[in-house]
Amino acid sequence: MTAARERFLAGDERVRGVRPEVATSWYRCREQYHVDPGLREAPAASAQDEGSSEHTLEHEIVFAQLGGAAASISSEVESLGGVVTVADGAGRILTVQGDKETLRRARDSNMAPWSCWSEWATGTNGMGTALEAPGAVLISGPEHWCTGFDEWICAGVAVRDAVTGDPVAVLDVSAWRANLPTQAAEWLSKAVGGARAILRQRARDSGAELAAAFAQAGARSGQALAALDASGKVVIADEEASLFLGVPARVPALDPAVRWRPGLDLGRLARHATKQARLDRGWVGSTQIVTGLSSEPCRITLRPVFLTDQPIGTLAAFGFEDGDPIEREAPDPGLSSPPRIVGLSGERMVLLHRPEVHFAEADGNDVWLVTDEGRLQAAVRGIDKLEEEIGGGEFLRVHRRFLVNLSCVRAVERGQRGELSLIMDGTGREAVPVSRRNVPAVRRALGL
Repeated sequence: MTAARERFLAGDERVRGVRPEVATSWYRCREQYHVDPGLREAPAASAQDEGSSEHTLEHEIVFAQLGGAAASISSEVESLGGVVTVADGAGRILTVQGDKETLRRARDSNMAPWSCWSEWATGTNGMGTALEAPGAVLISGPEHWCTGFDEWICAGVAVRDAVTGDPVAVLDVSAWRANLPTQAAEWLSKAVGGARAILRQRARDSGAELAAAFAQAGARSGQALAALDASGKVVIADEEASLFLGVPARVPALDPAVRWRPGLDLGRLARHATKQARLDRGWVGSTQIVTGLSSEPCRITLRPVFLTDQPIGTLAAFGFEDGDPIEREAPDPGLSSPPRIVGLSGERMVLLHRPEVHFAEADGNDVWLVTDEGRLQAAVRGIDKLEEEIGGGEFLRVHRRFLVNLSCVRAVERGQRGELSLIMDGTGREAVPVSRRNVPAVRRALGL
């Protein structure tokens, strides 16, 4: 493992014997975050840490629940010479408890409150990599990016917002020069269960509140109207707005797991509205978007909706503009081309440009990429995570299991019952199914 890391540091893409989640973490550390592999202690935390935001009351409740859960397993962890850590969504440690001798060694690495263990700050590690991964992670010895942490074995799991998928907190169990027991995964799973339940209930409550706000506004509004959650998904839309968005009309989707994915990419607008609403409760914003129903842009106004004084989404009114103009995001001149997609083939790490990927297919948490290089396993775990990283532009989610590069669609086939399949470029001319709810978005995207 140490040899593989040294070769990778030198620029070699071969990753023989390295697990996919570790390989993709190393890639982020080298190509995106530029973390010093010689780091021996975590840097101090600050309010400007990447991914940080003001802690909401909801987050404080989650931290308190996790703190109690960590305390409940600390005696078991301590008896095995380990420590248990709670950090926020930016990787900033809030509490550490456990074996006294291990705590002393942890302080030598600055594994203590007021330090930052996000991947961008401290490289591959249990807390930081869990914040980037869809599930629990185990980072052992030289799997750490920084050589100063090679004597640690860490297991971490993130608690994520049930609507946006953004990390809220992370729980980690660490041991020094000792393997973690098999029950460590069970400890983590049980400990975060309560926090996840809090966020799921909050998400369901937010869906009901958005639907109620939609009904109230629709009774006095003459505009096409939809209720969007904080990630840009549709909770409910009227008949006219449903045409713009490509979703069923007046069919509420209160649970975040079943909310409608619109044909328009509204995620950036929804996140911008939520951010502005936290700063100014009276904020209203407007912009213009291209819907595919007309060659002319459509005007849209976003008005935030609140639950217990926290913004949970917006009412989107189509056809008029009101409030502050929302400017288009200009590309950062300091950024190079978009990060490449990482595929794994045996001992090789294949760095793919976006046009080289025809489509991605999920098999549980594993994701397979059909590419110019053949069929490769994606280094990232979970198709939702892959969509988050590369979605938009030419890539469109057409099915819960498939993410498609539209520029690689060769033909469209209609089945006997009206279902659509996309025939992809390549010698195999593979067919990708389109789910019914995504048919309108696919038609618009392909100009059908």
